[in-house]
Amino acid sequence: MKSLTKGFTLIELMIVVAIIGILSAIAIPNFIKFQSRAKQSEAKANLKGLFTAQKAYFQEKDTYSNQMIGVGFQPERGNRYSYDLSGDSGPWQDRTTSVLSDNATETGVEADTFRYGSTSGISAIMTNAITTGVVIGALGSFTGGASGNIDSDPTLDQWSISSIARISAASSDATTSCAAGNMSGGEPCNDFNDV
Repeated sequence: MKSLTKGFTLIELMIVVAIIGILSAIAIPNFIKFQSRAKQSEAKANLKGLFTAQKAYFQEKDTYSNQMIGVGFQPERGNRYSYDLSGDSGPWQDRTTSVLSDNATETGVEADTFRYGSTSGISAIMTNAITTGVVIGALGSFTGGASGNIDSDPTLDQWSISSIARISAASSDATTSCAAGNMSGGEPCNDFNDV
């Protein structure tokens, strides 16, 4: 007597492979998008830390400073964003080696290319799209910026924070997520959303 073994037909296997392909086509882009949004939390957290450091410095010295170490701001290693307070070209803390500099006059912090390498798409240079700077004095203010390439395409994700309320202009660019209207001081603004 013959025993009848049952199995899957080729058509059934092809249907399963097609379903897995469709689910992958939907899930992978969403996963990459959520991964990029998680990386953006670094910029928001560090900019809030910069704001807190500047406010503490102001309470003690009655002025703001454009020197990162002077105000007590130094992000941990492994940062994907560059941070700037001066609006000019430096000096910036070099993060291409294992040893960090401790120059008290550094006005920016480069992205950590020592950890991620220069081929990872991280930009160590702040672009001029964000106007950063410090107005010194008892009536002063500051605006700090963060810029990084979190998804390895040519455009940069850019954030800013300010000590004063800002009006964020509505943009026709769909990638700009700052809404029109008043933004209170100390609130990170995504000037250019690269997600």
